[in-house]
Amino acid sequence: MIEPAKIDVATLREAYRARKLALFDTLRFARAPTRSVHTVLRQLSALADQTLCALWREADFGDSLALVAVGGFGRGELFPYSDVDVLLLLPPEGEAGAVDPARIEAFIGHCWDAGLEIGSSVRTVDECLAEAEKDVTVQTSLLESRLITGDKKLFVAFRRRFARAIDPQAFFVAKSQEMRHRHQKFDNTPYALEPNCKESPGGLRDLQTILWMTKAAGFGGRWDDLAKNGLATSFEAQQIKRNEALLSLIRARLHVIANRREDRLVFDLQTAVAASFGYEGESQRKSSEALMRRYYWAAKAVSQLNQILLLNIAERLQPVDEQHTPINERFYERAGLIEIASDDLYEREPHAILETFLLYQKTIGVKGLSARTLRALYNARHVMDSKFRNDPVNHQTFMRILLQPYGITHAFRLMNQTSVLGRYLRVFRSIVGQMQHDLFHVYTVDQHILMVLRNVRRFFIAEHAHEYPFCSQLAAGWDKPWILYVAALFHDIAKGRGGDHSTLGARDVQRFCKQHGIAREDSRLIEFLVAEHLVMSQVAQKQDLSDPEVIGAFAKRVGNERYLTALYLLTVADIRGTSPRVWNAWKGKLLEDLYRFTLRALGGRMPDPDAEVESRKREALVQLALHAQRFEAHKALWATLDVGYFMRHDAAEIAWHAKQLSRFVPPPNVPVDPKAPPIVRAHLSPVGEGLQVVVYTPDQPDLFARICGYFDQSSFSILDAKVHTASNGYALDTFQVVTTFLPDHYRDLISMVESGLAQTLTEAGPLPPPSVGRVSRRVRSFPIKPRISLLPDDKAQRWLLNISASDRAGLLYSVARVLARHHLNLQLAKVTTLGERVEDTFLISGPELQGQKTQLAIETELMEALAS
Repeated sequence: MIEPAKIDVATLREAYRARKLALFDTLRFARAPTRSVHTVLRQLSALADQTLCALWREADFGDSLALVAVGGFGRGELFPYSDVDVLLLLPPEGEAGAVDPARIEAFIGHCWDAGLEIGSSVRTVDECLAEAEKDVTVQTSLLESRLITGDKKLFVAFRRRFARAIDPQAFFVAKSQEMRHRHQKFDNTPYALEPNCKESPGGLRDLQTILWMTKAAGFGGRWDDLAKNGLATSFEAQQIKRNEALLSLIRARLHVIANRREDRLVFDLQTAVAASFGYEGESQRKSSEALMRRYYWAAKAVSQLNQILLLNIAERLQPVDEQHTPINERFYERAGLIEIASDDLYEREPHAILETFLLYQKTIGVKGLSARTLRALYNARHVMDSKFRNDPVNHQTFMRILLQPYGITHAFRLMNQTSVLGRYLRVFRSIVGQMQHDLFHVYTVDQHILMVLRNVRRFFIAEHAHEYPFCSQLAAGWDKPWILYVAALFHDIAKGRGGDHSTLGARDVQRFCKQHGIAREDSRLIEFLVAEHLVMSQVAQKQDLSDPEVIGAFAKRVGNERYLTALYLLTVADIRGTSPRVWNAWKGKLLEDLYRFTLRALGGRMPDPDAEVESRKREALVQLALHAQRFEAHKALWATLDVGYFMRHDAAEIAWHAKQLSRFVPPPNVPVDPKAPPIVRAHLSPVGEGLQVVVYTPDQPDLFARICGYFDQSSFSILDAKVHTASNGYALDTFQVVTTFLPDHYRDLISMVESGLAQTLTEAGPLPPPSVGRVSRRVRSFPIKPRISLLPDDKAQRWLLNISASDRAGLLYSVARVLARHHLNLQLAKVTTLGERVEDTFLISGPELQGQKTQLAIETELMEALAS
């Protein structure tokens, strides 16, 4: 203890800091056992108490008021950089011995000077009760109050009046609502890639909320108290304490490693925290993945137990009417929840486990499972062994769950939450909590799979037809939705094992189909979908869909319309289930175009370039007539364009180009004037997202680079580029671009692009350097090694350049500068952004590509551009 003599605050600060840092060291290393974390947190709290008592004596308040710890500090456990929350409890107004406010202010200032990060309030008992009545947060903070020093009688009087004032039922309702809002803020999942170990679902705040509720209701403030009062079993209390200790240790180490209050397991810190637990990187799994998997399993257990305890507390506070409606001899419905008829039902009849979820789907009015049912499922996990998984009765029940017309998504999410899905499908259990370090998935593998299942399911629900109109149209004619559900469940189930997850997943689903008695024809389709689930997006986003050979090869791969439709539906659901940022309308159009082109090819109508061009010209002429265009005004422009132009643009684009550009086409046989002003036109993209921009100008070697440079400097992202050189020496280039500023100011943006890009192309001079944007935390933490592939096409006339790298500002422009430097002609660019990773494809040509030495130089410069 610090002596009560006169205190030098600077000396006190150094002593407090030294002892605090010594305690930090006990938290920092892997040798510290998980269970010891609470001891260290209590020691940190006691150290803060001692320092406060020394300053209190120095302030010489006497016994006229009390110093009270509240909030987290009131629990007697202090995290390394958490606030030290205190209440200076004053005697009633007018009572003798009231303290001068200046002295209180000086005391709080000395607390800060001594190194205590104080959160303070100064109130009388009446003021405390009034504030608590208005704000449940204040009520919660005061609920955990404890006396540090000062007037004990004043504190006891406060505690007595506070206990009488609190309404347990109202407090439960308020904290339940607060928890729901907090969970919504974190997307109702503990599986975020950068979870907040305090606030996220399954975090420490969930456990604290339970104890606040039970303490307010008089059921106890410790887990052992809940077990004694029948709200939790001894096993549940033990599991909660074990997982709470792990979450507390992770949070404490986060504070120490970050050297600040940091409750998020951000990418920057995951590896360091993993190292503090002794995790080391392996060939297939990084150390951070091992840590995060352990965290997710703990958070999942907390979520399960939290739900059980919440239901138990609610029933204890407001007992439910004992009337219940029998469902069958094993289950009944009670207050909208499914309840088991006996606690040992699952032990006696393991078949009832999957039956629970089938009844959850089928029983009208049921909104969940009761605490008794959830507890029984939690305690019956050992029953779900290999015998359970190989039981034909369970196979039949699982298939019946898949075949139900309603409740598919809710049932499978509940099965995952209760660990039944992973226990029944052993291969699914291996990806629960499995991170994906590919920079575009924002969910763990199991959550992504369930998201894809949800997306597929919504195709078949009329209320969601507005979200995916074409998918809903195709789904309406699909006879077996369960085939797509099984494919969704297995499409990524082999991730993290090493090897091609599509091939491994196809083997897994083949075994599943055989085990569950699925007909061979349906089984072959499911295996195809799992094995080929990445192919359609790769073709749509990386290959030239105007090339009949591309369409023919893809049509041969899918084989028939049924396989094509199923693959299209799964592909859309998969892309939309990776991240809200990955999907966009342009990707949707590419996939839909590929579907329609392939469908025609499967029907025996392989693309005939000449017939297709004539069809598009006729349709474009109809649209031009509607705009009262001068008769045959289009002919001069069309005469300069080849078949490739008409194959790569639909009729609407061809008509728009003719309307905007026809009057600017120079007469035939007139030499190109390199100083002719560029024509730039833009309008809202017909795809429904971003702008479509057309540039018509005398061609020049660095034209594409200059255009990319303008869009880069103006904060536009290029989604697609189609580049054509007309026979008269003019370039006709079309771009799909997006920007965050588009929704409210598109007219101004159109004007800005038309004038700004034209001015950029008019100005002479060297290409400006690319902008250097900040790299995101995810890219810094999980960098992707840039990859370049430069291969000739089948006719060896053009080359396909594929680039994969971490996304950053100026990346496309940097690539374009290299192409311009080597005088390479760009004919097609497909820019695919997958979260924070780019997969770009360019169709290029030029004499420098014919020499191996110059090819090597181009690839080297491109790698340098990607790495810079």
